[in-house]
Amino acid sequence: MYETKHQAILPKTQFYKRIIGHCIIALLLIAGSVCIGVLGFMFFEGMAWHDALMHALFLLAGLGTITVPVSVSGKLFLAVYGLYAGLVFVAALGVIFAPVA
Repeated sequence: MYETKHQAILPKTQFYKRIIGHCIIALLLIAGSVCIGVLGFMFFEGMAWHDALMHALFLLAGLGTITVPVSVSGKLFLAVYGLYAGLVFVAALGVIFAPVA
């Protein structure tokens, strides 16, 4: 996928296209994760979409929870989604920095 150390480096325009492509992949990963979080909070906690969106974004941003879920299934979803959100953050950084590392 990338050049070996024996090959010539890419021209700037192709390198910028590669970086933009990686950023798009990372944004799609984050957008998909937000959708999973919103649907999970709506299903398990019965939240309105705007509250579910706020909870999902706060967890993905690493800010933590806003309110403690009431149901047991909501608490389990929060625990699993919180762990998943941490992994998504690391994966998105890896995807973004792969072309320059």
